[in-house]
Amino acid sequence: MSKRQNAEIIDEPFVMRRLSMLNSAAFTVLSLAAHRVLTRIEIEHLQHGRKENGNLIVTYTQFEDYGIDRHAIGPAVREVVALGFVAITEQGRAGNGEYRRASKYRLTYCPAKGAMGSGTHEWRGVGTLEEAKALAKAARSERDPTNISVIRKRRRPTKQRSIKAENGHEVAVLQFPTG
Repeated sequence: MSKRQNAEIIDEPFVMRRLSMLNSAAFTVLSLAAHRVLTRIEIEHLQHGRKENGNLIVTYTQFEDYGIDRHAIGPAVREVVALGFVAITEQGRAGNGEYRRASKYRLTYCPAKGAMGSGTHEWRGVGTLEEAKALAKAARSERDPTNISVIRKRRRPTKQRSIKAENGHEVAVLQFPTG
């Protein structure tokens, strides 16, 4: 009997997580909420036949239904993005009716829609456990969702200048590098 005939047959869709990813510093520091966010995005990926990575929509209600407290969703999403497991391909926004839009996600360790290869694996860029802990902590405490990309580069100010505020007081303004 050949190895192929003896192998267990998997009869439903699955997401492959590499051993190196599971053992990585980034994966080790994920909070419970971040694990649940990652898993819920994987479920969405599987429900679309693994063909829509980069265009995966998971709403806050879907995250809540999966068992994540509403107040923990934003910090957990920022955490998986900062640690390199997920990329936000289109930032959503809150609002009423036609103005509301859910974010779109891409799992970085899975092939993206229309792309060749096995993914971009940004999580590999997180080197040490200390770096991973700092990234996760900063991401969970960050309030501006558009600032996710700069969390990884813990920016330092390049210039400081003073400007006059409307009330006549001088205010120090720090300028940060872009990118």
